[in-house]
Amino acid sequence: MGRLFGTDGVRGVANADLTAELALGLSVAAAHVLAEAGTFEGHRPTAVVGRDPRASGEFLEAAVVAGLASAGVDVLRVGVLPTPAVAYLTGALGADLGVMLSASHNAMPDNGIKFFARGGHKLADELEDRIETIYEQHRTGEPWERPTGAGVGRVTEYAEGFDQYIAHLVAVLPNRLDGLKVVLDEAHGAASRVSPEAFARAGAEVITIGAAPDGLNINDGCGSTHLELLKAAVVTHGADLGIAHDGDADRCLAVDATGAEVDGDQILAVLALALREVGQLRKDTVVGTVMSNLGFKIAMEREGIQLVQTAVGDRYVLESMKAEGYALGGEQSGHVIVLDHATTGDGTLTGLLLAARVVATGRTLAELAGVMQRLPQLLINVPDVDKSRVGTSPELADAVAEAERELGSTGRVLLRPSGTEPLVRVMVEAADIDQARGIAERLADVVKSALG
Repeated sequence: MGRLFGTDGVRGVANADLTAELALGLSVAAAHVLAEAGTFEGHRPTAVVGRDPRASGEFLEAAVVAGLASAGVDVLRVGVLPTPAVAYLTGALGADLGVMLSASHNAMPDNGIKFFARGGHKLADELEDRIETIYEQHRTGEPWERPTGAGVGRVTEYAEGFDQYIAHLVAVLPNRLDGLKVVLDEAHGAASRVSPEAFARAGAEVITIGAAPDGLNINDGCGSTHLELLKAAVVTHGADLGIAHDGDADRCLAVDATGAEVDGDQILAVLALALREVGQLRKDTVVGTVMSNLGFKIAMEREGIQLVQTAVGDRYVLESMKAEGYALGGEQSGHVIVLDHATTGDGTLTGLLLAARVVATGRTLAELAGVMQRLPQLLINVPDVDKSRVGTSPELADAVAEAERELGSTGRVLLRPSGTEPLVRVMVEAADIDQARGIAERLADVVKSALG
């Protein structure tokens, strides 16, 4: 069996790859692994379970809840809430385990399962590996000890989680948002109620789009992967800025008053300066990934802030932050982690902090984001290839070396297999967009021929 867990949990087409049986089995296995690790020792275990609005989340949630309860775990069902809300509530409620059902920015037919350990942190790789091992043992018929009678888990609806999470978000803000007009694109996803409520409680005038989930329309032409509607809405309504989330709202991208995009690197730059100003940017360091724009690195160096870069994936950003005690990190895609207030990327929190900075400084978002100048960057996704051979193909290595010689010190090349999808990402950064496009297209062709 290939590894089920990717960089962000287990994902696949719901009811094809990710079945009710798999969801139930993984939940049972997770309960056993955590019990084996001593997490449940001395008390009755509890899990927080949430989901995004995908139609498939309804039956997958039922399977997860059934699996956990059958393994003796009490379940608090928080319903449709963002991934960071489930992480927060797992910690705030002292739960032993959190489970989020979402495929984030993926299209509606997909879904996923993400486990959180006590405190709301992502499970370590070795625990995920152990869960897979136990799942496979149970799947192939090895018996497991099943609790009976009062030993089975109880299931409770926990609607209070909505207000608890919003209160947490608003309490974190350094200042209110009174006088600010903001457009929120919720991607018809998990933050469709949470984000507008949080911004309104903080004092902003709120206009929403993409906030009518029906189980089928999540990420459909809206949200952080499709900014066109938000750009138009911000200009039409004369808003100060726009905020876009993805399906599970662990991401935040922004749009300034002119309709120009403000990406995750620019948001990190703005927040890094804001935190340093109040002495909260520990070690004057921000954590990014190898996908961070070169312009971000240049800007941080100019401002006297160190940039530490990790592999792509917010879990690796978080690992670096926790290991070294850094306060801020994130990705160009909009995953931003403010570790003093969240254990994972939190799109609503990020948007609120960005808006608060606009209000506090009296400057426009465009002015604040101007702290860095993005170098042209082109990304091509190459599907239907053997992504496992990216690092071992001589033909590909030669093509990359030639591209790097051509770019010299004015740009860079990055090829990496996607952690969540069956494709290879080709990224080229250059001082000139036409040069970046030409090199990226050439490399994409080599990827197809060498790995196809």
